[in-house]
Amino acid sequence: MKYDLNSLLSRLVGFKLYSVQFVADYVQLRFEGSSDDMPVLTCDVLPTVTLSGRQFSPAEPGWAGALRGLIFQKVTATAEETGIGIKVDFVSGSVQVHPTWDELVGPEIAQLSGFEDRRFMVWRPGEDAFEDL
Repeated sequence: MKYDLNSLLSRLVGFKLYSVQFVADYVQLRFEGSSDDMPVLTCDVLPTVTLSGRQFSPAEPGWAGALRGLIFQKVTATAEETGIGIKVDFVSGSVQVHPTWDELVGPEIAQLSGFEDRRFMVWRPGEDAFEDL
């Protein structure tokens, strides 16, 4: 069965980011909404954050604060495609994962899970939205 780009990621629209967990060398974004779904986006490659029009890379001072600044904001749109990777837009910012080859830290780029129907997605270099790696 072929995966349709943005089919699972788009289910985040309307959910609110309620937690950012910094775990060793990756970050987890946890969402809540009006359903029993409790989605978690695990980013093995740290995302770029845009908040109020300013972009922050993971190595830049203020990156963690910008990521925390998205807490309590609703997801307004998502994108998943080659050349973009994965992107989650919020009311006043976004997170985007689209690493260069040198930024890859393992076999996985990101994972989305936590849906009641047990659907999940794992993004890897060379596949789906990351076929340009």
